[in-house]
Amino acid sequence: LYFALPTRAAAVQIHERVHRALRRLFPSRAEFGTVLAIPGYLRIGETHGQRVGRFEVEWRDAPDEAGLQARWAAESARKFLSATAAVGTVDQAMLAALQVKWAHFRCTSLARSLLVVDEIHASDVYMTEILRGVLRDHLAVGGHALLMSATLGATARRRLVRNATLRCGVPDVAKAKSTPYPALTLAGRDGFRSIRKIEHAGYARRVRMAEDPIMASPPRIAAHVLREARRGGRVLVILNTVGQAQEVFREVRGQGGGARCLQLGGGPALHHSRFAAEDRRCLDRAVERALGKSREPGGRIVIGTQTLEQSLDIDADVLITHLCPVDVLLQRIGRLHRHPETERPEGFAEARCFVLVPEGGLDTGLTGGLLRYGLGMSRNGGIYRDLRVLELTRRLVAQRAIWRIPRDNRNLVEGATHPENSRLLEQELGGAWLARSTDVDGRAAAEQVAAKRHLLDRTKGFRGLGFPRDEHVRTRLGEDGPRIKLGQPTDGPFGSPVQTFNLPAYMFRDGLPTRTEIESAHVESVSDDLLLHVGDRVFRYNRSGIRHENLS
Repeated sequence: LYFALPTRAAAVQIHERVHRALRRLFPSRAEFGTVLAIPGYLRIGETHGQRVGRFEVEWRDAPDEAGLQARWAAESARKFLSATAAVGTVDQAMLAALQVKWAHFRCTSLARSLLVVDEIHASDVYMTEILRGVLRDHLAVGGHALLMSATLGATARRRLVRNATLRCGVPDVAKAKSTPYPALTLAGRDGFRSIRKIEHAGYARRVRMAEDPIMASPPRIAAHVLREARRGGRVLVILNTVGQAQEVFREVRGQGGGARCLQLGGGPALHHSRFAAEDRRCLDRAVERALGKSREPGGRIVIGTQTLEQSLDIDADVLITHLCPVDVLLQRIGRLHRHPETERPEGFAEARCFVLVPEGGLDTGLTGGLLRYGLGMSRNGGIYRDLRVLELTRRLVAQRAIWRIPRDNRNLVEGATHPENSRLLEQELGGAWLARSTDVDGRAAAEQVAAKRHLLDRTKGFRGLGFPRDEHVRTRLGEDGPRIKLGQPTDGPFGSPVQTFNLPAYMFRDGLPTRTEIESAHVESVSDDLLLHVGDRVFRYNRSGIRHENLS
């Protein structure tokens, strides 16, 4: 089994659950734990390893020979797919289809496994094309795969199941909306086969939706959040960018709401990707305590970014979120009234979701005004680039006061993501919208071409292969940032030891650090903060996360 997730944090969360499930299923095979397939973690089941020298790993439980053989797959990233069971990021599986070293070994190892890819809708055009290459090669040698998503539209489904032999065209929007939900789509080496309806036996939710045009005003957002919390509600706030999350967090604290915020290490905290790896694990657990099944009375505020969308088992009374594509919005709503047995405070019996939108509409995004909120396309890409999908999503929120989940999922997803609706919107709005749509579609086509160019052609013999340098072939577009691991742990802002920082590439505008600079990185304590020195660059780390001293 290889269980693939879109992010490291999601993989860490799911790893524990998969490991516990397999231990219950195979109690006599205790030595074969589930590998956490994330470089640098050295973990199998509940056991951690410590690298000794360049090639040796020392395991805490001192395993016998059978246990050592099981741990072999956990000791190097290129061996992860050889494990009996592993949970990691989708990148590890994608490396089996790219022109990089060890690709043939990875592909051969993966052939033995059921490949499970969760949150498949989270893949962009580039990643989807590479995943198609993985699936093509995996099925060609008799492998099996299961792709899972609660919000996959007809267009995305077509990309994943079509091939050169038999193409599955995108149905018109009416037919797409009539497709059963939930459903099981069957496909094989010959492409699409059928769609079968699945009877839904889960928890149905009725969510009251409302748009709130205060996206550009952190003080007003903070005031809204505090009103809900002071009434006793558990408020989940998901914003599109780290910068926006930090601004709203500062405003909530400034308006006297610090004690109601997520608490860790004796003080308020927020949740996003720019924390030390050790603190992220502590923050995940703190979020689940704050919004889990067991809850203390009184209002609580959890502010964060997309890191709160996936894998965390949390249950909020009310959701306040930035505008985002409808499939992402449905993921966020999945954290609202998640547990039907939970007793709600007075006034919170009905699930409510407030979608923060720009006061002047999305037209401002055509000139880049919305990029700071994660909306629109910049030179380097952007988070949610297609303003057509965003505008269609906004209209769904404005026009449908009640969303019934999951009954409405298919209608909602196709309503905002189907290309037929995008074309109609372009014709309605015209002008700059047409030009912007051309740019978005052009970039998507270029990314698809780039992915195809990087795929490994398995019809060629070894003598016909000429791999480019590994750093030129990536599982995701965009430059990778450095992973900083200090020589010794040091106490972080939450009072627990930290050692590992995964820094985004955009923090290094003057160029990524050299290997020498990474290896010599060190920290100093200044008041309640840490200053991380990487070469001549300085980063400040505190309860709001890490930031460059000279960058916002």
